[in-house]
Amino acid sequence: MNITGTDLILACSAIGAGLAVIAGIGPGIGQGIAAGYGASAVGRNPGAKSDIRSTMLLGQAVAETTGLYGLLVAMLLMFVKPFV
Repeated sequence: MNITGTDLILACSAIGAGLAVIAGIGPGIGQGIAAGYGASAVGRNPGAKSDIRSTMLLGQAVAETTGLYGLLVAMLLMFVKPFV
């Protein structure tokens, strides 16, 4: 079995892409927790529904950027192959 430097770089790029996609787990958990707390806050105070919803959606949008950056890094490693 003869592994060249290019083969090693491609294998490590694939492994790195898989690890980068794992970055989507944290935002998913955080957004689920935020949605649960938002639903319970609306249940306690239905009059503030629009304020709670807008604040929750803004926070979820900020949290989602981490997952999107991980996806972007994974796509770069898989399709652009910057290290070859």
